[in-house]
Amino acid sequence: MTYLFSHAGREELRDFVDRSTLFAFDLDGTLAPIVADPSRIMIPPDVHERLVRLNGMASVAVVTGRARADAARHLGFEPRFLVGNHGAEGLPGADAAERGFVSLCRGWRTQLGALLPEGEGTGIVMEDKGATLSLHYRSAPARETAHQRILDAVSRLVPAPRRVSGKEVENLVPAAAPHKGDALRRIMRHLGNARALFVGDDVTDEDVFRLGDEAIFGVRVGSSAGTAARYFIRGQDEMASLLDEVLATF
Repeated sequence: MTYLFSHAGREELRDFVDRSTLFAFDLDGTLAPIVADPSRIMIPPDVHERLVRLNGMASVAVVTGRARADAARHLGFEPRFLVGNHGAEGLPGADAAERGFVSLCRGWRTQLGALLPEGEGTGIVMEDKGATLSLHYRSAPARETAHQRILDAVSRLVPAPRRVSGKEVENLVPAAAPHKGDALRRIMRHLGNARALFVGDDVTDEDVFRLGDEAIFGVRVGSSAGTAARYFIRGQDEMASLLDEVLATF
């Protein structure tokens, strides 16, 4: 991995981006710091101000695991594209597919009601995000036990979901739903953009980095030996500086 603010990283970023580039970002842990209570995330003012400027000059997309309505409440600006549920919600021309994903998740929710103890005492919380479901166990008194109960229940769902593990959460995604890499490529095709910059920090962002697409400049927030990203910044607190580098190219 190359540190983005090394001499080589800065030069390669400046050579790559221009006003025709699609600029895409994850939300939690990327645009906003991760906090204990996800309902209280906030994009820092210095990052927000630069995002708003960039949004007025180029195409900006936010691609997040949150439902679109939830993410919109925390953005404070309207990007050209807001894609939720790990890529399953908000893509242009995908309304019919989304309705199918929502119907599928309703069926899973019904099955899980019979398979999985939830609520007071278990610490397991089911979050219905429309096109996906999330099963949280952060508050479980015995997290390993709760996690195993979730895995056992998920293994019995029909049809089987694509399971995306997060921090004390299992996300259930319809098998046919696009992931973040698929979503980014669809937006690029829709806009006719030849290339994109993508910044993310989580396991689902690896679906973009693993594409290995030379037309996508992938930046990971935080270094990791297991990432497929070619570039990294040290933490979310360097996002404002990353945006400054981008804006300086215009």
